[in-house]
Amino acid sequence: MNVIYILFAIIGLGLLVFIHELGHYWLARRAGMKIEVFSIGFGRPIISWVFQGVKWQIGLLPFGGFVKIAGMQKEGNVEPCDIPDGFYSKSPGKRIQVALAGPLVNLLFAFLAFSLLWGLGGRDKSFKEYTRRIGWVEPASPLYQQGVRPGDVIEKYDGRPFRGVKDLLVASVMDTASMQIEGYKVDYETGSTHPFHYTLQQEKPLDGARIEMRSIGISDPASYLIYGQSGLLEHSPAASSGIQPGDRLIWADGEVLFSLKQLSHVINESSVFLTVRRGETVFQTKVPRIHLDDLKMSSYERAEIDDWQHEAGIKGRLQDLSFIPYNLSPTCEVESRLSFIDEEEQIKVFQQCQRCAYFNPLQEGDKIIAVDSYPVKTAYDLLERLQKRDVLLIVERNPKSVQKVLWTKADQEFDDFQVKDLQAIVSNIGIDPSRSTVGNLHLLRPVEPLSYRNLPFSEEQKAAVLGELARQKKALEEIVNPQLRNEALKQFEQQQNRLALGIALQDRVVVYNPNPFDQFFDVIQDTGLTLSSLFSGKLSPKFMSGPVGIVQVVHHSWTVGAMEALYWMAVISLSLGLLNLLPLPVLDGGHIVFSLIEWITKRPIKAKTMERMMIPFVGLLIAFFIYITYQDLARLLGRFF
Repeated sequence: MNVIYILFAIIGLGLLVFIHELGHYWLARRAGMKIEVFSIGFGRPIISWVFQGVKWQIGLLPFGGFVKIAGMQKEGNVEPCDIPDGFYSKSPGKRIQVALAGPLVNLLFAFLAFSLLWGLGGRDKSFKEYTRRIGWVEPASPLYQQGVRPGDVIEKYDGRPFRGVKDLLVASVMDTASMQIEGYKVDYETGSTHPFHYTLQQEKPLDGARIEMRSIGISDPASYLIYGQSGLLEHSPAASSGIQPGDRLIWADGEVLFSLKQLSHVINESSVFLTVRRGETVFQTKVPRIHLDDLKMSSYERAEIDDWQHEAGIKGRLQDLSFIPYNLSPTCEVESRLSFIDEEEQIKVFQQCQRCAYFNPLQEGDKIIAVDSYPVKTAYDLLERLQKRDVLLIVERNPKSVQKVLWTKADQEFDDFQVKDLQAIVSNIGIDPSRSTVGNLHLLRPVEPLSYRNLPFSEEQKAAVLGELARQKKALEEIVNPQLRNEALKQFEQQQNRLALGIALQDRVVVYNPNPFDQFFDVIQDTGLTLSSLFSGKLSPKFMSGPVGIVQVVHHSWTVGAMEALYWMAVISLSLGLLNLLPLPVLDGGHIVFSLIEWITKRPIKAKTMERMMIPFVGLLIAFFIYITYQDLARLLGRFF
């Protein structure tokens, strides 16, 4: 099928070139100009024929094309304006019409395609592409230091209204030292909001990427986490949790969920969710899970834990056991805090956690009554529970959350679940198992995650996973910079050991269907921003796509569906039309400028003068074409080898 989609992509691009050149051809014939060649593609013709006195051909290189009109080039000592029925023998007005015809046909095709998309109901897209909510903020980023967290909302990015993840990608490739971001922070416990406005430095992450992109720390937009019909591995850790197709994960271990990255972070956090009685009050809190050899303990304290280990029948060395940073009585009452060997780690663990809904450090006299929802009565019960990493999950079982929604309404429905129902379930964890369901919300049975490499993949899945991992590792080993290479390989190894639930989650589908005028002018705006940034130096040409990259985009769009392919055909057609209108001598816009000069001065421009102006631009265009093709191939080869 890939070969068919590649063929469709090439045919589609050929169509755009054909209608562009057909516009030139049609108006040139009406203006009485002599057409010599109509070519789709460049290089040696692989097929050609003569029709109505015109040589029609398909070139070996299926990128671009041209209509050769008599008199567009100097013939011997005869000036182009003196060649009968030649391009420059006609009036400047007619020449401008012919030059404009190609780009205008592309613009018309784009508008008609956008209109067709709109009339057919638009495209199905992922919620995360158009949400203004943040899905993940890197903990080491400047934005995180300002207290911005997943779930917060962006309203403006670099002074412009924020439209979604595309704006993040655009900002990431711009050579801009700082970035303005405006929005508001959301407290999902109380529903309160607080506006923010920051100007932050963009940083290049040391992540081993072939192309480094700047960022202020937002690495993922918000997304729905919906379990589909076939999203569970056989013998998956989540198989016995009670999850059902259509369930949406909204909460895990004390955090409302906004993205896969956040979920992965929560799962891999070394923590435990406790239910604690303090006097007459019962509350839930998250506490770090620490190896005993990271804690300062007296010989008496170690001996007591050693007794608990034997009482619980836990195998292994004492120093390898997991514990919490508190000294406990045999009945799970807190007697005091324990100190860390690493004092910086101790400060980090006990310092106030910004915007953590379940952060309540334990105090002397507190009694732990449940660990990860499992009741405990003795210290050896607690010690046994601490050796397992269980994840608590709450899902929304609401058919509405899996139905398609207009992209303009999707953000409003994201937090449509009842916060009071969520709080009612959480406040009963470890107390009343019968309160595991309130309204549309359900607390699943605890899930013990497995490392990614130990997930129960089928033999076919395992072969595919191992092949992909080998490809990724080989690509990282080829990074020239040793610092980047070592850091990338280190992160790669960490990724293989990360914990996972063994469940595939999907985003909610939104219907993206703005009217054709909005789509048309959005592309014009994006193209204008790209060109202005390219000429000003804010955008490096290495981020541009040439013919190879365009074929990749159209090929991918065909794999998604005909509507997506039609959209990208419209975008490429519109961009092709706009680019050809640039006032450069080798483009249609250059011919328009020459004709305007002649119209104003009433004197034809000499062929030698035009050649002197064109040759440098031809050289620059060829060099640019080679450069962006090289970048396309580098990205493509980096993906497959």
